[in-house]
Amino acid sequence: MKPQLNELEKLAKDKHIENKKYFDKLKKRTPKNLDYVMQDLHDTEFKKTNCLDCANCCKTTGPLFTDADVERIAKYLKQKPQQFIEQYLRIDEDKDYVLQSVPCNFLDSDNSCFIYDVRPKACREFPHTDRKKFQQITDLTLKNLPVCPAAYNIIEEMKKKLPL
Repeated sequence: MKPQLNELEKLAKDKHIENKKYFDKLKKRTPKNLDYVMQDLHDTEFKKTNCLDCANCCKTTGPLFTDADVERIAKYLKQKPQQFIEQYLRIDEDKDYVLQSVPCNFLDSDNSCFIYDVRPKACREFPHTDRKKFQQITDLTLKNLPVCPAAYNIIEEMKKKLPL
């Protein structure tokens, strides 16, 4: 199933309790092959998913910016890090650097990214479904399901492949 973007939020909300229970069980009884299964599911999904068709993550959420991200992007934009921070970022309630507003300032009209080659680590790794020790980031995954159709599909396939 390939959820349409306009249906995704409702689908994810309808499955939230089911997914939360599944992830709670996953943490208690983590399959030994979890990282391999997740890598395979992630790779399979992204062979048929083009993020440029969607870019919902860039339109509706913002990544965390590490100090290394700030340094790298500022250099790329030929700015001092402090200039970059003042122009684009704010500090959130968790004391992290995040975008001042969404959609992302670096998102072009064709859904491409102006700073793709130096984008933040959080953007490079999104939706984090191929991360090692996946069971440790299930709370983040629950937040990403209403945003990312690929993440939604991966988790639906995961529940079929690894019934708990």
